[in-house]
Amino acid sequence: MAKRACSVMHEMDSMGASHTWCFVIMPDHCHWMLTLKGNASLSQTVRMFKGKSSRLAGLSLWQRGFHERALRRDEDLLPTARYVIANPLRTGLVSRLGDYPYWDAVWL
Repeated sequence: MAKRACSVMHEMDSMGASHTWCFVIMPDHCHWMLTLKGNASLSQTVRMFKGKSSRLAGLSLWQRGFHERALRRDEDLLPTARYVIANPLRTGLVSRLGDYPYWDAVWL
């Protein structure tokens, strides 16, 4: 299911709905740092991601709603991305980020 959610994030970029800076799919939530593209709002884009990934999994994966945080300065991008993708390390899922398969970042 996590692999399918990753593919949906990449698909959203290909469709022109978003530009993904980074993401990590955790066992019970995800973090997605993105820039909106096209005409869809953040709520519509997240709803599209949740719906598409749940349909691919064959079950409802996500709780209602989401938390957002806007970055106001370009220099915040890389430090925030590092924080986002380090979630599996901080929670003890892996001891090396390279061992965790469900994340990506444009800087790689």
